[in-house]
Amino acid sequence: MKILISNDDGYLAPGINALAEQLATIADIVVVAPDSNRSGSSNSLTLDRPLRVMRAANGFYSINGTPSDCVHIALTGILDTQPDLVVSGINQGQNMGDDTLYSGTVAAATEGFLFGIPAIAFSQVDYGWAHIEDAAKLAKDIVLRRLDELQTPYLLNVNIPNRPYGELNTVVATRLGKRHQSEPVIRSSDPHGNEIFWIGPPGQAKEASEGTDFHATSHGWVSMTPLQIDLTHSSQLERLKRVLR
Repeated sequence: MKILISNDDGYLAPGINALAEQLATIADIVVVAPDSNRSGSSNSLTLDRPLRVMRAANGFYSINGTPSDCVHIALTGILDTQPDLVVSGINQGQNMGDDTLYSGTVAAATEGFLFGIPAIAFSQVDYGWAHIEDAAKLAKDIVLRRLDELQTPYLLNVNIPNRPYGELNTVVATRLGKRHQSEPVIRSSDPHGNEIFWIGPPGQAKEASEGTDFHATSHGWVSMTPLQIDLTHSSQLERLKRVLR
């Protein structure tokens, strides 16, 4: 098996290093990741400047671009053959509910999916990298599971509680929950007295009923959500057709 690994925390992040170490025991891996943290970059591609590919001492490739840039360049400019799987993560912090729209971790997996390759995004629920080695072992287990019955290519979003490996034995299929509106921006000033803004924290879970990713992880379970890219609002489309007649 050949696996392309990327992330949005950067090629030096503990999450991608732990993931690469585990997946290297079961597959031929290539790691192509941003040269710095690109959290929240979503599916953006860099089109206003050239991108530079560097090779680190550990063999990882780093790129001064977004997670989508990394996977795109890997698939079209670095790799000689298409990988069997694209894996992204392990992200520091959850990517659940509406967060998936902003997530660079999910975006890296999505880029592989758009190229027709099965893809999985892995995130830990809490910040701090606690039990990251355990999460990486669980990620390897998921990669090794038979997912042949899923429609291929598939795009899976996995959120792993920060727990010891022995407590990560329940993986449940979930749907995305929903959050409340984000908190207001944080106003501040730069050293010259100019007003600046920081994006505020995300809202709390709004729809976290049974079956959602929020519900699963709050019970200590590993959440696995299948994603799709078709954003067409089908019922609204029918109404629009009637309006335009």
